[in-house]
Formats: sequence, structure tokens, C-alpha cells
Amino acid sequence: MTHDLSQMPPTPCTLLLSSKYEHLKPKLQTTDIKTAPKHTNVAFLKTHKTASSTMQNLLFRFAERNNLTVALPVQACTHQFCYPHSFTSHFIHPHTLPPNIITSHMRFNKGELQRVMPNDTIYVTILREPSSMFESLFTYYNQYCQSFKRVPNGSLEAFLEEPWRYYRPEEKDSMYARNTLTFDLGGDKDHVATDVGYARKFVAEVERVFSLVMIAEYFDESLVLLRHLLSWDLDDILYFKLNMRTPSSKRSLTPGLPAKIRAWNSLDAALYDHFNTSLWQQLSALGPACVGREVQLLRRAQERLMRTCFGGQTPLLRSAAQIKNKDLRPWQPSGKVDIVGYDLPVNMSRGFSSKVQELCLKLIMPEVQYTRVLLRSQSLRYRRNHQLRPQHQLHPPQQPIRTVMPRKPQIHNQQQPAAPAPVSATGSPSTSHPGTLGRITKTGPRSTPPQTS
Repeated sequence: MTHDLSQMPPTPCTLLLSSKYEHLKPKLQTTDIKTAPKHTNVAFLKTHKTASSTMQNLLFRFAERNNLTVALPVQACTHQFCYPHSFTSHFIHPHTLPPNIITSHMRFNKGELQRVMPNDTIYVTILREPSSMFESLFTYYNQYCQSFKRVPNGSLEAFLEEPWRYYRPEEKDSMYARNTLTFDLGGDKDHVATDVGYARKFVAEVERVFSLVMIAEYFDESLVLLRHLLSWDLDDILYFKLNMRTPSSKRSLTPGLPAKIRAWNSLDAALYDHFNTSLWQQLSALGPACVGREVQLLRRAQERLMRTCFGGQTPLLRSAAQIKNKDLRPWQPSGKVDIVGYDLPVNMSRGFSSKVQELCLKLIMPEVQYTRVLLRSQSLRYRRNHQLRPQHQLHPPQQPIRTVMPRKPQIHNQQQPAAPAPVSATGSPSTSHPGTLGRITKTGPRSTPPQTS
């Protein structure tokens, strides 16, 4: 099923770009971006609690529609690239190489990504306002992050009153308790807040690497920029919201708390403030009329798609226990947090093609299950392709990138485990060299809960 938005009259887009946004110009030369081929090589850094699961789902579906390869983690890493370890190419499942798209959780390491991704890869990530993001992190990871868990009565106010009383920088899962965005981007989450020079340099490096930094509060507007940057159709950016908490799982921030959260997460605040401003500069350059019209078209198309998938009604958000199809049940972090999902109508199969049914199913499929489905289909394709190749091509004399399975990390060990060590063909450990954004701090290996997004 498609919504032929391309038949709509072209939108006049103003192209008054400053030199700061030269990287956008090649993609914004005409009012009809369909004249340019779709860009299919994308690295999306999936950050925590930023609507990144919704974005990942969008990229998974784009890859499947266009027969692209998505880099997925080896089994030892589960559905993430062995987060919070710094990313290495050894974490990629060999059946998902060479990739066009990479989007699962990782700690960013530019050098290692460049080893596996094509040279023309466009790097994208997403940020969220630090105070609302930290409230979400505190609630979501309260039973995993020791810095949160030891706070009496799970009080966010108590934590922020004396954060150093509860926070241990080198402790398991401490990356959820301070400057999580900075950590995900490969930076030093515990760099002294008074060093404004470090924050400025880090922001500049992120801006140099990433062609687009999306903002969660302006998700649709960010998608319009992404669509133009990648020469995609409006159909390619349709989505349903995923991995949401119930209102009862959220807490309102009392006066004064947002300022304390921003002070505690000052590096994240510097990142967000800079790229929120940058986003609106880029939207202004594209043209408010263009952006507004495309956002309106996107939302109309989503409403039509929802009515199609849910029998003409607004979909009801359901708890995991209420969802009959286990492949659609979102993972629950604890009994104190209720993550809701969707269930398709029981009569969905009547009157709809298998293509429409599959689209509706994939639109609402949670991250863990979709990763499993995608790995299965790509492994089948990999095996078919290798069975058809002549024997002498299966083992070329030299491989530009050698990806091997890491030793399985001791995820559930209470003692801090050693990082997964890739092993060479001879059995000796191999080493990796993180890129600029991936080697700023030593935080020690940690375990992670099975669902983070």
C-alpha cells in the first residue's frame, strides 16, 4: 500500500543556505527532489529515550523496501552493538555485511564505522531536551542503574539534591545517570563542567561528523530535513510512535528541577542547545512554507495509514499483557514502568493484501522482535547468495574488512566483565582503534538491560 504523495504539486522551497550548510546544497537543488536518486547509505546513531526506536523502525522498513542490507549485532551483543562498549566492526554479524544502513544502539566510534560503511554514508542522530530526557531515563532505568536504584523512595528530587551522593562514575550502567547523549556520541560524560572549551570542541566535532542532528521535540520537522537530505519520498518517512510510556509512568518536573537537571547534564545541555538552534536555522533555510506543507502532508498520510491498519479507528495503545501477538509486545523495564504498544484488529486479514498486512505489522513491531526478523531474512539472503557464487569467490585472498565473532561478554555477572575481545583466525586477540569521538574516556565495561531506546 502506498500514498502517492509524489503526485501532489511541488512545494516551493527557499534555498538561501549559508556556507555553514553547504552539505545540504547538493540535495536541495530543485523543488522536486524525486529528480535525484535516493541516498541509501545511512548511519543513524540511536540515542537513548529520544524517539530513536521510532526512527530505527522507519529505517528498517526503508531498507526492506529497497532491498538494502542493515548491519545487525552478533548474537553475543543481543539487539545492540554490545553497548556500552565502544563500537567495533567485530560486533557486526557477518551475514549483514557489507551494510547500507546501521541503526542499532552503539557507543559511537567514527573510525570503526568508517571501516564498514560506504564512503558516501550520511551520518544522522537525534537529541532530546535534557530535563525531559533525564526524567525518562530516571524512571526507565530505575531498576538497572545503581546510581538511581540507591536513591530512597526512587526520588528524582533527592537524587538531584545530592547527585554525587548516589552517582558512581565507573559503576555499571552509570552512563544512564549523567550526560547520556554525550556518552552515546563517544564523549566523556564526566568531563569537568567548568571546562567550556571541551564542550565547545565536542559540539564542533559532532557537527563536523553528522550531516543532520534531529530534535525529538520537532520530530516531524526533522524528518522533512532528512527527506530532503536523502532525496527520499514522503512515503519513506511515515511512522507510528513506538516505545511510549503510559501517562501514569511519567512524572511532572517541579519548579527548579529542569535547571538542576541541565546543570548536572551540562554537556548534554550544550549539545541540545546548539543543535536545536541549528535545526531551526536549517528549517528556515529550507523555507517555512515548504516545511509546514510537508509536515501537514506527512500527518495526513499517517492518519490515513492508521485508519487502514486499525479498521478506520484511532489505534488503542495497549499494555504488553493486553497484546495477544507476542511479536508485538514491547519489553517492560520494570513493574513500575508501563511501556505500551499496539495490536492489530483480529479481522485485519480480511480484504487486505498480504503487502498491506505486512506493512501494518512492521510499523508497530518493537525493536527487539524486528531486529530478530530482519537478521533472519538477511541471513537467508546471505546464504542464498553464497551458495550461488563460485567456490573461488567465497574465500578471496584478501578481505578489506575482517569481521569476526567476539567472545560473549558476561552480561549478567555482578563483577564488571571484560570487554568482548575479538579473536583472530589464529585464536589471538585483535585490537581496535576508536575514532575521534570514540576514545575520549575510559568508563569501564558495563552490562545493559535488554531494551534501551
